[in-house]
Amino acid sequence: MWLKGIFVAAVAGFVGYSPRVEAGILSTAGSFAVLGGSTVTNTGTSTVVGNLGVYPGSAITGLGTVTLTGTVHAGDAVAQQAQADTTTAYLGLAAMAPTASLTGQDVGGLTLTSGVYNFASSAQLTGVLTLDAQGLNNAYWVFQIGSTLTTASASEVRIINVGSNGGTDDGLFWQVGSSATLESTTAFEGNILAKASITLDTGATIDNGRALAQTGAVTMQSNTVSIYSPAPNEGTLSGGLKFDSNGHVVPIGPSSVPEPSTLISSLIAGTFGLGLAWRRRGSPQGRTKA
Repeated sequence: MWLKGIFVAAVAGFVGYSPRVEAGILSTAGSFAVLGGSTVTNTGTSTVVGNLGVYPGSAITGLGTVTLTGTVHAGDAVAQQAQADTTTAYLGLAAMAPTASLTGQDVGGLTLTSGVYNFASSAQLTGVLTLDAQGLNNAYWVFQIGSTLTTASASEVRIINVGSNGGTDDGLFWQVGSSATLESTTAFEGNILAKASITLDTGATIDNGRALAQTGAVTMQSNTVSIYSPAPNEGTLSGGLKFDSNGHVVPIGPSSVPEPSTLISSLIAGTFGLGLAWRRRGSPQGRTKA
């Protein structure tokens, strides 16, 4: 019975298995889908998958119409530490050496591979921004934005050609010098770390990401913000980067790593010490969100 139970649990776990990466450079802030500085406000029906908090403020309004999968932290020590970790990540991202300058360009219509993209002032997204992981694991994209980030209505961030890990170890970070505004029905991805405020207009969504505002408010209007992807086998876009021994944010290094052992093989090997190594084979599968 014990062996049967182990096997059933392994199979059930594998069938429903959806890998999740660790919080990476976000540390404790990684558990928050929404984190405000002064306040968090919501109107309409919103969904938040992950913790919701505020610090140093303590006011959260409209919580009654938020469907929350997570915990509320209003002005407490958990939110305080998350804000400290947000600031640390924000400063680390801002200090990275840019791969290219996109100052003055609308990123809509562009296709960008892993790198650090700098805007001396504001950044605008109109239409679709495509991020190409090139079939590599640990892909990352950092957008250093001097002032504001704004999207046009119905804009979209799309990630394609993820590596063998299904995108679970990739990272996407928007380091915003002042405030970010996602206009209505924008389908956004990644982690917004804004110095001031974040506004989500009606129907805007953030998948695989977070709205982290350090000093101002996070304002929601019938939105969905989730630290996870709605698709299976995808992570939280908080990977790809790490702190080195000097406290600098550096790439883990995009690489084509061999496919990992399946959950069943790992469980059997760990339980019985047989050292099995059943490896999946095939070309990396990309993802495209429509």
